[in-house]
Amino acid sequence: MGVSRVPGWIEDYAMIGDMQTAALVGRDGSIDWACLPDFDSSACFAALLGDEQNGCWTLRPADGDPRATRRRYRGDTLILESEWDTDTGSVRVIDFMPPRGGAPHIVRLVEGLSGSVTMETVLRLRFDYGHVVPWVHRAGAELVAVAGPDAVWLSTPVHLQGHNFTHDATFTVTAGQRVSFVMTWHPSQVEESDHLDAEKALSRTERFWEKWVSQCTYEGPYREAVIRSLIVLKALTYRPTGGIVAAPTTSLPEEIGGVRNWDYRYCWLRDATITLEALIRSGYKDEALAWREWLVRAVAGEPQLMQIMYGIRGERRLTEWEADWLPGYEASRPVRIGNAAVGQYQLDVYGEVMDVLHLARRSGIRGGDYLWGLQRSLVNYLEWCWDEPDEGLWEVRGPRQHFVHSKVMAWVAADRAVRSIEEFGKEGPIERWRALRDTIHSEVCEYGYDPQRNTFTQYYGSKELDAALLLIPEVGFLPYDDPRVIGTIEAVRKDLMVDGFVLRYRTDLENSADQLPGDEGAFLACSFWMANALLSIGRQEEAKELFERLLALRNDVGLLAEEWDPRIGRQVGNFPQAFSHVPLVTTALNLADRQGGWRAE
Repeated sequence: MGVSRVPGWIEDYAMIGDMQTAALVGRDGSIDWACLPDFDSSACFAALLGDEQNGCWTLRPADGDPRATRRRYRGDTLILESEWDTDTGSVRVIDFMPPRGGAPHIVRLVEGLSGSVTMETVLRLRFDYGHVVPWVHRAGAELVAVAGPDAVWLSTPVHLQGHNFTHDATFTVTAGQRVSFVMTWHPSQVEESDHLDAEKALSRTERFWEKWVSQCTYEGPYREAVIRSLIVLKALTYRPTGGIVAAPTTSLPEEIGGVRNWDYRYCWLRDATITLEALIRSGYKDEALAWREWLVRAVAGEPQLMQIMYGIRGERRLTEWEADWLPGYEASRPVRIGNAAVGQYQLDVYGEVMDVLHLARRSGIRGGDYLWGLQRSLVNYLEWCWDEPDEGLWEVRGPRQHFVHSKVMAWVAADRAVRSIEEFGKEGPIERWRALRDTIHSEVCEYGYDPQRNTFTQYYGSKELDAALLLIPEVGFLPYDDPRVIGTIEAVRKDLMVDGFVLRYRTDLENSADQLPGDEGAFLACSFWMANALLSIGRQEEAKELFERLLALRNDVGLLAEEWDPRIGRQVGNFPQAFSHVPLVTTALNLADRQGGWRAE
């Protein structure tokens, strides 16, 4: 049984999750990506990066259009409802992952809405990113698939038959009837499954999300988009530690068919302050505290060993390798597991850590005295290294440069240290740090600014631009009404905007900083930064128009990938992407307040 499948577009997927891992469900009722038990575990469904033989689980009507007639999340939850209208009746499939108490579960409920519908389900489990076919046997009424350290148990009243390394079944549902499927992961040495009542789990999951969403303090005109983005952010949080992954996927391409394919199932420091800001301003101080505490634990140790990213538990070794048996999403190879950028030197992370700790202190999220000790050690180290070249915010894989954004963030580190002494009575060599702050500021304005074009540049001596320059006023380096800031906003808008969306930088130039082949789409976070910048210089209507254009890119259930490719009109990059949803929240809040630059005081 089973029909050949046409790969879905990236935006054809919806996410379900339990705040320790996530799965992607296509419009055709197929789960094509799931890593169990955690975000960074190997995938047991990897069809997203290959084909159905690399693992997937389809559940849909046996006849007619495989794509759902309509789908939505149930209210303000992460419970997905997909509905099909067929010639014989209508049916709904409810997909969710209950907040975890013990083992992780993927629950699928089939509900007859009208008439009678024949359904089909096809289960292809493939452990180790689609590489290992498990041994499957029955334990009573349950199917058990085992290979190496992994075991998956499937509990359902539907009897699945096995053949050709696949288990499948057809069954019929009538109006009012519900049929459940519960898939549970266990370590392979566990001899009995952790049984789950699907109906009770559904009620419990719905109550969890409704209660969590009720804490949101935002009541502005974009509440639906803000709530959905906050739910995405919560779902991408690894609940045991508070770390927030950039995305639940790896190697979804920045260019279809290209090589810019990276593993995003880790936690980046570059996202730290904007994430904390979005959580605090939306009313989620518990999550903000958990994120702050993850960050402090992750960076603990010698300042010179601080990394740009860490694992969900604070791991430092994220060795990159290639899953060469996977053909990649729409032939976009290689498929990378791990991320070699972990070894890069990025000066901006010192500013991010200092900024996020200062923001937390200002917002009433207190910490022990050891936090100030950590901050002092970071600034003391920065005094010796701030004038070195680095790889920059965007993790370019070309030569190190004196990136302007990196130097600005070094200034942020010194500035937040000075302000901690001035505003909170902390002890430290304030005159020395003031001098450091002034020296960095002076150098950036001299070597990182092009007076002929009235714009800051990507790096010292460069004629190129970088969307990260939009953050210069956001972090308080210069005010928004400074002519150099306005000139930079205009220059970025002129040079980096393509079809109304902002690129990170130009990749089509011979001397491009990243030295990688191929191209990429418009980085959505950068377009949100532009909307905020326009708002902050008084161009509210333009800011609103750009913001709403960005909202229109969301898929039918409100999710955004990392980038938008205006040439082909598709979302590209890992999905859903926290670094797209977080600036959506902050820009919506700024539009509601009719002001920008919330952090820059």
